[in-house]
Amino acid sequence: MPLEIVTIPCLSDNYAFLAHDRVSGDTALVDAPQAEPILTALNERNWQLSHILLTHHHWDHVDGLAAILEAHPAEVVGAAADAHRLPPLNLQVAEGDRFEIGGEPVEVLDVSGHTVGHVAFYLPNSKVVFTADSLMALGCGRLFEGTAPQMWSSLSKLAALPDDTLVCSGHEYTQSNARFALTIDPDNLALQDRVVEIDRARAAGIPTVPSNLALEKATNPFLRAADPAIQAHLGMENSDPAKVFAEIRSRKDRF
Repeated sequence: MPLEIVTIPCLSDNYAFLAHDRVSGDTALVDAPQAEPILTALNERNWQLSHILLTHHHWDHVDGLAAILEAHPAEVVGAAADAHRLPPLNLQVAEGDRFEIGGEPVEVLDVSGHTVGHVAFYLPNSKVVFTADSLMALGCGRLFEGTAPQMWSSLSKLAALPDDTLVCSGHEYTQSNARFALTIDPDNLALQDRVVEIDRARAAGIPTVPSNLALEKATNPFLRAADPAIQAHLGMENSDPAKVFAEIRSRKDRF
């Protein structure tokens, strides 16, 4: 049975996620930006955390951890490569490692780029991937530590997952990402339709996260650096997609 996924808005634009197994009662938290809304969501459902999965070390993904652990002494999981700057970990993981939540396998993907040591957690049975600040709804994270080829490799790895995968990313940046995407891929009808839906959702106060991987592949310019139409629009026909990605990321940084 797929895990139940709960999206929790935190801080001004962050998201945390709960993944709950109805049979065992196991509940995982992905990232801990802020304790109060997460503890409230757990209390409302009478759930107890069994795992806390940390994607990377940035403060807005770990700041609530200490207070959460006081109420929920769960197993903390994070990247071995990032252990020196993450809170203390009970389980250190790396690319290719697997562990279980409620009997469901969790696969670890190295998605460095935004930071070096950033990981994503993929649950194939539940068809969900927790990507935080790597692949985002209509975007990707800024390259604070990694390189453009590194991030392109990470995004390509995520794009290779099944199309029906649910993408749980870390921020509500989708409206601004959509405005930028239209400057890169202006003739994309699927993107134009998605922008209308995003504006409608945000006007109603509805999160645009999670998103669907097939939709990201059809509309997210950061996944479409190999697309001939985008390359032509940028004047980069037949270029290495990693170089096209670097140009798109550079334009977003200045947008």
